Amino acid sequence: MRERVRLRVPESAQGKRLDQVLAAELGISRSLVAKLIKQNEVKVNGVVSRKSAEVARGDQVEVLLPDASPKTLETPAPLPILYQDADIVVVNKPVGMAAHTAPGWEGPTVVGALLAAGAEIVTSGPAERKGIVHRLDVGTSGAMVVAKSELAYGRLQDDFRERRVQKIYHALVQGYLDPPAGTIDAPIGRHPSRDFKMAVVTGGRPAITHYRTVECLPGASLLEVQLETGRTHQIRVHMEAIGHGIVGDPIYGANPRLAQELGLTRQWLHAVTLGFTHPVTGEQMSFGAPLTADLEDALTRLRRGF
Repeated sequence: MRERVRLRVPESAQGKRLDQVLAAELGISRSLVAKLIKQNEVKVNGVVSRKSAEVARGDQVEVLLPDASPKTLETPAPLPILYQDADIVVVNKPVGMAAHTAPGWEGPTVVGALLAAGAEIVTSGPAERKGIVHRLDVGTSGAMVVAKSELAYGRLQDDFRERRVQKIYHALVQGYLDPPAGTIDAPIGRHPSRDFKMAVVTGGRPAITHYRTVECLPGASLLEVQLETGRTHQIRVHMEAIGHGIVGDPIYGANPRLAQELGLTRQWLHAVTLGFTHPVTGEQMSFGAPLTADLEDALTRLRRGF
């Protein structure tokens, strides 16, 4: 079944192109947005629009997305569960698993694995995205919370939107940072010429990343990274912007040689801690997600000098 999405243009998108805004807000490529606009599947304030049209704060945009293949929803896949009750489930998402199905993705998903395991997710919204209040990249592992009840869904969405959730990552980056701890405050938007990438761009959405060097290793640094905002690929984009790409992430500036020497086949990035207020009980909760075997092995090799 195709999904009809309605959204209100935020103040930060005032005067931007329609295709840029939709790509950023929906987390899909500009090429897919362009295709949908060409097929008259996008309306602004009830009128079919052009991709280059500029939008204004408060505009009502309606998009008919392609079928996200809901038949693949309940797909058994290994998914470590860190915590679960009637309202939420916290998982240690493996690498190679998406949060939910999307156009072009046919692999395992967090939603599919939970449904296949018998989890009851009774939130509103399209079936393939039920309970999803935040996402981790397919190539990123770590702690992720999914809402199971409608009350939890709404309150967690608010908490993520208002930056009340603690999100801490560990990242292995190339080189040594100077200063060894600091803050990157640089707006992020769609890359102007490479549709599959995000980048630091003038007029992008505000993005703030705090980092601290935990350990210096041969040719690389292990960082603790705390996100104040939650933009697409934020850590990867910000690390590239300051010249310290994440090991194993050639899309965002990393030299592939070190990853090959460490036996890495993905970016060394893991959501190690997730802290939030339980949306129903009000209890302060914090969950740690153990590093996966491939990331541990890469660290061990580095500490031994390969």
